[in-house]
Amino acid sequence: MAAPDYSKVLEGKYPGKAHAKRVVQILREKGAAADGFIYLEARHTKMQEDNDGPEHFRQRRYFYYLTGCNLADCFFVYDIQADKSTLFIPPIDPEDVIWSGLPTTIDDALKLYDADEVKPNTELAATLAQLAASNKGTVYAINGQVSDSVSLDAFASKDLDTVKAAIELSRVVKDEYEVALIRQANYVSGLGHIAAMKRVKTAKTEQELEASFLERCYSYNAKEMSYHPIFASGRAAATLHYVDNTCSLEGKQNVLVDAGAEYHNYCADITRTFPVGGKFTKESQAIYDIVLKMKNETSARLKGGVNYDDLHVLAHTIAIEGLLELGILKGDKDEILAARTSAAFFPHGLGHHLGMDCHDTCGGQNRQDPDKLFPNLRLRGIVPTNSVVTIEPGVYFCEFIIKPYLKDPVHSKFIDEEVLNKYWDVGGVRIEDDILVTETGHENLTNLPTTAAEIEALVASA
Repeated sequence: MAAPDYSKVLEGKYPGKAHAKRVVQILREKGAAADGFIYLEARHTKMQEDNDGPEHFRQRRYFYYLTGCNLADCFFVYDIQADKSTLFIPPIDPEDVIWSGLPTTIDDALKLYDADEVKPNTELAATLAQLAASNKGTVYAINGQVSDSVSLDAFASKDLDTVKAAIELSRVVKDEYEVALIRQANYVSGLGHIAAMKRVKTAKTEQELEASFLERCYSYNAKEMSYHPIFASGRAAATLHYVDNTCSLEGKQNVLVDAGAEYHNYCADITRTFPVGGKFTKESQAIYDIVLKMKNETSARLKGGVNYDDLHVLAHTIAIEGLLELGILKGDKDEILAARTSAAFFPHGLGHHLGMDCHDTCGGQNRQDPDKLFPNLRLRGIVPTNSVVTIEPGVYFCEFIIKPYLKDPVHSKFIDEEVLNKYWDVGGVRIEDDILVTETGHENLTNLPTTAAEIEALVASA
């Protein structure tokens, strides 16, 4: 699988300053003051209990979005009127250098990050006092993300609510640099998926497949995962967020792998389902083809301005048609859709926003929606141009979900239990790609085979 050509884009700096300006524009559109400061903090080093090592570090996404800085114990101030960004980083501690090596210096940070000025964090208090004295504007910070040792009381006005929402809204639309990071995350994750497919013929357990995936990601400098990887074999594939990843592959039909690496904090989220024995069974192939049709037909309609709710309903319609053809469902397809019986087989949403979080900001999910098709849909309404979204339909055979439907006369009349019983061992099939939404269409950022024949060929190529 050849790497896509976006290396020139990533040779530049992460565009934190441009992001700050976009956030300010949103603040103004919301009626916020035209002057003042944005103040953000990075995650701080936290030691493990009963241990002399730090807890695993994960940078605050709000801080990273305006700085591109992945260091702990940092601070950031953006002077709106002056259009000046200042990054505060930990100073060099000679006592620590012998243990941990030379940290990022001020000169390093000026070269690495899109900041106008870099200072040691020991100068933060004096700088804040000076800014407060020289400007009567508002300081915008995030509630719960201001250290006890930092006081913003000297500023004329303090707003701890508005900037978080403004950053979240800004994050929905991706610029070229962000898309390049997601491309790289997809490329590396794709190599990991291929490695897992090629390993399945000799692997004994799910964890061996996970190890193959992680090895590829680590080899390409993507050590952080977007979420806990899912390596679910057999009937466990009907568990949407399966976490065990240790079970035997023996006697199982398929493995569902939902796994994606982060690259510089930007996520991939990819799912493929493949046969343990190298060939899909008749039942697995039939379900696989339904899910692939769901993915292809919903993806084909994706472009800026499309209502994602409509795509979700389309996926259910295709699932119903396919399950009717197999005889698992029976009756009128429109009546089945109206009854929402298909939610027994496709209980989750079609997809979500993707970015620095796997389930990225401003999706508009409504868990209280009374319509059974929609509470688990993480992306609602109009899809913005230049956003990145997932398309991830699935069909599952989970006893804990389906059996209550069999006891409900509203739904049971549409399900043929005798035919259904042939499909429990399929477990579940999900196929997921990450897609850049354009004004006139879309671009699939996930360069992985999807047809059953292509998947079988990959498994056989081991």
